[in-house]
Amino acid sequence: MAYIRKRGKKYEASVSNFVGGKSKPIRRSFNSKTEAKVWAAEIEVQKAKGTYQLFEKKSFDDYFENWIELYKEPIVSPTTLKHYDYTLNAIKTHFSNIPIQDIRRQQYQKFLNEFGQGKAKETVAKVHGHIRSCVRDAIEDRLIQIDFTRKTTPIWTIEAKKSNEKHLSYKESEKLLKSIWNNINAGLGYSLLLLILTSGMRFGEVVGLTRKDFDFQNNTININKSWGYKKDSPSGFGPTKNEQSNRTIKVDKLTMEHFKNLFQKTESNIHDLVFFSPESKYKVISNTNANKLLKKLLLELDIKPITIHGLRHTHASVLLFKKASIHYVSERLGHSDIETTLKEYTHVLKELRLQDERLTVQTFENMAV
Repeated sequence: MAYIRKRGKKYEASVSNFVGGKSKPIRRSFNSKTEAKVWAAEIEVQKAKGTYQLFEKKSFDDYFENWIELYKEPIVSPTTLKHYDYTLNAIKTHFSNIPIQDIRRQQYQKFLNEFGQGKAKETVAKVHGHIRSCVRDAIEDRLIQIDFTRKTTPIWTIEAKKSNEKHLSYKESEKLLKSIWNNINAGLGYSLLLLILTSGMRFGEVVGLTRKDFDFQNNTININKSWGYKKDSPSGFGPTKNEQSNRTIKVDKLTMEHFKNLFQKTESNIHDLVFFSPESKYKVISNTNANKLLKKLLLELDIKPITIHGLRHTHASVLLFKKASIHYVSERLGHSDIETTLKEYTHVLKELRLQDERLTVQTFENMAV
């Protein structure tokens, strides 16, 4: 039997429960009487079905930390793991020692409002996504009954760069590609730019490539590792960003032929790295130097500079512009799921939708003539 009573400004719901023959009611406080009734009814149903499990209260930060260790550490890269640690620190700051069972939607929205101050959309969205996944697993574990992240709104105060500032247009990418080919024998950096533009690989994946990863018979490249190229990266070879990032991609014949000739003309090194640079701190072409070279080429072409990571966005944008399926692009980029691709390239998909609308209208207008 359930009882609802008002205690101060709160409503306490109490459901009768017996453990070892002794009365141990299940109690919870709510801001409204309706919320208290709904919760009590759910507990009664679960008790009747025998599915209710009484857990000791566990702090949100402890549960999230254990969740990372159990579900994320075994499958994500050290770099991605740092993002989860960032979320953990945010939880510790805002929900220190608060049981996950006691968190309500209003409290979580307040957290989003405060956390979003001075942060960009991407940062807030990533933290919100981590917490939502964790909360859903907590519901699966029957640790909590209500998803307190549902119908909450992430808040941010710093606007990210516009989408068109992160990638080149089709014509701009065409100019850049021609410029890279014109300078291809001027240094290994141009080969690196070529490969990122024509493959869409992440920088860490590219500098982690060895000669054995190239299959010249089938014109494919096997991507199954990365290389630590910055201060917070693991030293030497490491895993890719996620399980889906381990992939084999098809590359155009011209690019593959260039690397085939390059391998024949140059000697290998102790790690068999394609973009080995003995003078560099991390023994590969540095991200800084690669960005400088890309900026130089783009300025010469009178194109607004983008970053090396922007070349990856450019590769995907070109494929979508040419009507490659979103599923294929997602797989080629090594995204963890298609939602990531849809979110990242919404601007391109909107442009394509307008083209499809015009095509639809023109098709039936021409049929009527």
